[in-house]
Amino acid sequence: MTERFTGSFTQQEPIPEDAIEAALAVMRHGRLHRYNVAAGELSETALLEQEFAAQTGAKYCLAVSSGGYALATALRAVGVGPGDPVLTNAFTLAPVPGSIASVGAKPVFVGVTEALTIDLDDLAAKLDQAKVLMLSHMRGHLCDMDRLMQMCDAAGIVMIEDCAHTMGAAWRGQLSGRQGAIGCYSCQTYKHVNSGEGGLLITDDAELAAKATMLSGSYMLYERHLAAPGPEVFERIKYTTPNISGRMDNLRAAILRPQLRDLDRQVQRWNERYDEIERGLRETTGLTIVERPEDETYVGSSIQFLLLDWQPERIAEVIRRCAARGVELKWFGGAEPAGFTSRYDSWRYADSEPMPESDRILAGIMDMRVPLTFSLEDCRLIARIIRSEVSAVYQS
Repeated sequence: MTERFTGSFTQQEPIPEDAIEAALAVMRHGRLHRYNVAAGELSETALLEQEFAAQTGAKYCLAVSSGGYALATALRAVGVGPGDPVLTNAFTLAPVPGSIASVGAKPVFVGVTEALTIDLDDLAAKLDQAKVLMLSHMRGHLCDMDRLMQMCDAAGIVMIEDCAHTMGAAWRGQLSGRQGAIGCYSCQTYKHVNSGEGGLLITDDAELAAKATMLSGSYMLYERHLAAPGPEVFERIKYTTPNISGRMDNLRAAILRPQLRDLDRQVQRWNERYDEIERGLRETTGLTIVERPEDETYVGSSIQFLLLDWQPERIAEVIRRCAARGVELKWFGGAEPAGFTSRYDSWRYADSEPMPESDRILAGIMDMRVPLTFSLEDCRLIARIIRSEVSAVYQS
């Protein structure tokens, strides 16, 4: 009998009971706006910022409406403006170049390696084209952060980290988001904590933190933040920093606080599932595993593999056959954007030059979510299905 997976690739675990209770408390008192507090009360959003700053070891933290808003705010805070070039990954999701375009700047795309990380050799050749790098840790893959930071420091490049897929990940023990000038995280449903939408921004730079807070729409209520610099820093920038409102509210913050406290356990559970799938896919003819470096601590909430040098119609056949057996694979090599998948040359608001070596890799990237609602047996079954269908198409 042909095996079939009957689970859902988009079903998340329920919100934890303590988060539900915290959310109900906010709804019962009605003070959802982050600055609407009773006498002596600390808002859920301010507490979330304080706790996430402590959790990451950052001096300052700001909670905002989305990960994409955090990225655009970071760009504005470091001084990126209309017409400025910004280096970024060719392999990423649309909100990354979208955030660059949203401030009127121009993405300069950098290639991708078979490890699915930014091509540091290509980056070295392009460092003189911009003063800012927005580094996307796309799908949770960390490049050699030591080499990257040496390159950026030597060239005077300000680095912003897009950590939407690396909350809880680390390079040689240093948490993702702590190497750059600013680290940005997403709390969207398919990320590592779930508030539907939401974002977090961390930094050790007092002026960047103050600018980001004013940009987010603090008005002159910045003293109600618990993970922000002192009022003297705001005095220097408050009249010259525009309000581009994108605050997080207390309801989402209440939902997030208990989830963040449980992040380490959730990372372990994701990685157990990731490892089961990876083991099941190893030594599949025609399929290339994306190897993880020893210096990387990853969060396996999705898994990628490569069908390098396959013809597009054969990749489409693998996708079709897996889907018929209940396994949803996404393909980043399609000529047209589909769902959340797209290529650097899909974004026609941004000029780009062909990158043949990267195009070859992008053409073979297969992607699959690994929700925590999967059991370990589910993961073994999914791996068997993918292995079977890839082998069948390869041999046909």
